[in-house]
Amino acid sequence: MTVQDAGLVDAVEPDTPFVRARGACLTTLTVLAVLFSLKLAQEFIVPVVMAIVVAYALDPAVTLLERARLPRVLGTVALMLSIAFAIGGLAYVTQDQVGGIVHALPEISGKLSRTLEGLSSGDGSFFEKLKGAASLLQDTGGVQPGRQVVVAKSDGGLSEFLLWGSKGVATFIGQATMCVFLVFFLLLSGNAFKRKFVKVAGKTLSQKKISVHMLDQINSSIHMYMAMMLVTNVVLGLLSWVAFRLLGLENAATWAIVAGALHIIPYFGPLMTAIGTGVAALVQFGELGPALAVAMSSVGIALLMGVVITTWMSGRIAKMNAVAVFILLLLFTWLWGIWGTLLSVPIAFIAKVVADHVEGLDAVSEFLGE
Repeated sequence: MTVQDAGLVDAVEPDTPFVRARGACLTTLTVLAVLFSLKLAQEFIVPVVMAIVVAYALDPAVTLLERARLPRVLGTVALMLSIAFAIGGLAYVTQDQVGGIVHALPEISGKLSRTLEGLSSGDGSFFEKLKGAASLLQDTGGVQPGRQVVVAKSDGGLSEFLLWGSKGVATFIGQATMCVFLVFFLLLSGNAFKRKFVKVAGKTLSQKKISVHMLDQINSSIHMYMAMMLVTNVVLGLLSWVAFRLLGLENAATWAIVAGALHIIPYFGPLMTAIGTGVAALVQFGELGPALAVAMSSVGIALLMGVVITTWMSGRIAKMNAVAVFILLLLFTWLWGIWGTLLSVPIAFIAKVVADHVEGLDAVSEFLGE
């Protein structure tokens, strides 16, 4: 008999953790429903989010023109026409080099094929061993001697690829057109939507002040991020042009512009630039050493500007940790593809500011914070 059974000491029930299983399940289901809704509504949501981010970035220029006594409508039209003329001028300047690359594509394809065949020549080469292993793996029982094997050739794969590509281009043009019109109307509206958001965000004066402070922080974060991306991409393009010229790469200016433009895409953009410049150098020089030098120079410049400067500045702007930003990048890349990769960092900034100001999102704020 124990002392508890004798009644000398009160029985103490063991502490068991209380888990709100119902609430956790509902939260999980809600998160999954939101994610798959975002994925299904990609064609609508992506242009809207892109237009909001671009409008936030261009709003200071329109406001500056408005302060110079230019009506907001004229300032918006002038700014968007200036951007269109700048893009057209850039295309006009580089059209000769781009045209040369396009006209030389058949020759480049032949050179690349011969170069790869030269690298894989030899009975004991690594590529030959891989081919032999692949042929053994594909052998599902062999072919009986004396039997004739008929291989049917079809261009169905090429036709499907061209059809998929044409659909992708049509979708891109449609979303880009929608985004341009939405940016135009958002710039025309000015602070109208901000005032409406503050009006419906809360009833008390303190809630309205919190909403205003949150919008100001989002505005400041996006402006600083866009300015940082503009400066770093221009510097990266200049450094890439110098490096490509020193290494003797043809069409160095065009490749430098491509490097600066693709650097907008975090992580994957510099990778595509390195692959493209490496293949171009391999075709031009016909040797693996110069091709690796060009590709490694592209990677080195991208690491210097992207990992060292951009990552450090992004952390300073939003006070976020790099792991959380990378996880969000993977998440939105899965949701929206290349558009999700482009929008992941601005969305992360917005999510961090909202989580810092809204009660109940303390866990999200802690996860995104430094």
